[in-house]
Amino acid sequence: MPEPKAHPKFIRLFYFWAGIIATLAYRIIIVLNNYSAYWVTISWYIGTIGFIIYFIHRYQISEKRARLIREQKLDEKVSSLTQLSEDDKASLGYILRTLKTTREKWNYVFIFITSGLALLIGLILDFT
Repeated sequence: MPEPKAHPKFIRLFYFWAGIIATLAYRIIIVLNNYSAYWVTISWYIGTIGFIIYFIHRYQISEKRARLIREQKLDEKVSSLTQLSEDDKASLGYILRTLKTTREKWNYVFIFITSGLALLIGLILDFT
């Protein structure tokens, strides 16, 4: 199996800033409501598109981690590590089991789908 690699730094920064900008864009809507419906709409689109980008990325990361744990049987191998204390083994085992079985990816899927639907509905309402 090829060595798993993280995305290049500029890609990781892109996803990071997409999430930050999306969050700020949604939060500033409360202020923009007092000034301009146009800027509320722009901010909403920026936030929604940013969340779509960010949460599809988070889903992919969650899937990759779970797949690596399953394929390499890492959670099963922890107990045979000799340089770790029993507490270390238990802690690492917990981390690996929960990464493998977490429901967080379904949260990402839900946010991605609802953001996509909101974007589609917004486009239909704004341009028809």
